[in-house]
Amino acid sequence: MKHSLLEGRVVVVIGGTTGLGLSAAQACAEAGANVVVCGRNPDSAQQAESVLGTAGRVHVGDATLSSTSADAIQLALDTFGRFDALYHVAGGSGRKFGDGPLHEISDEGVEATLRLNLESLIYSNRAAVKAFLNLGVEGTVLNMGSVLAWSPSPQFFATHVYAAAKAGIIGFTKSCAAYYARHNIRFNVIAPGLVETPMAKRAAGDEEILRFIRRKQPLAGGRIGLPEDLDAAVVFFLSDASRYVTGQVLAVDGGWSVSEGIASDE
Repeated sequence: MKHSLLEGRVVVVIGGTTGLGLSAAQACAEAGANVVVCGRNPDSAQQAESVLGTAGRVHVGDATLSSTSADAIQLALDTFGRFDALYHVAGGSGRKFGDGPLHEISDEGVEATLRLNLESLIYSNRAAVKAFLNLGVEGTVLNMGSVLAWSPSPQFFATHVYAAAKAGIIGFTKSCAAYYARHNIRFNVIAPGLVETPMAKRAAGDEEILRFIRRKQPLAGGRIGLPEDLDAAVVFFLSDASRYVTGQVLAVDGGWSVSEGIASDE
């Protein structure tokens, strides 16, 4: 059923052409918003444009470049005449760049993982705040974190720079929330557990990891999360329903944060 929590609002989703970002963009559109999504893959961008229809526009760009998010926000202003909310989803595992356990991490793994997950987010948040202040409007920023920021999995998910980046996102978001509260600009974090996305293919195809997840994320039968499991929380944070909420971290993790995940015979 269509609801109207975001009626008349304009939302920009950085990393919004696939997976968690596209699912959230669809949910925002269903809640009444116009949406600009940003992604770097032209094919995914074309598919996202088809999915969103008249409620959406797509900007093709690399979130690790400082100009990309500003350009996406400008597209929102030029097309829909306003800008109300930013959701930063762009990021990903740095494993292929050389992230991993600390003693194995390469220089490239450090640089690429931080650039993809933390620097890109700082750029998008900066662009959003500049726009809110220039427009003289209240606004809201939602950042994608991870339960790995505070609840590690040493056996299966030992990418230490990624964990550092996600922990950095929490510190950065809380600091910004404190500073910009007087402007009624809100900052919050949503932190998923393991969710079925392109980034999770390695885990989703590993039966040992799936056994671990059945214990670590015991809700809903111990399954891997789905992108749509986060959508209601996203709409909440981007709407006036959360107008008195800032500087908070919400884990949407199937119970990861409160479960041991110790394997046993099933």
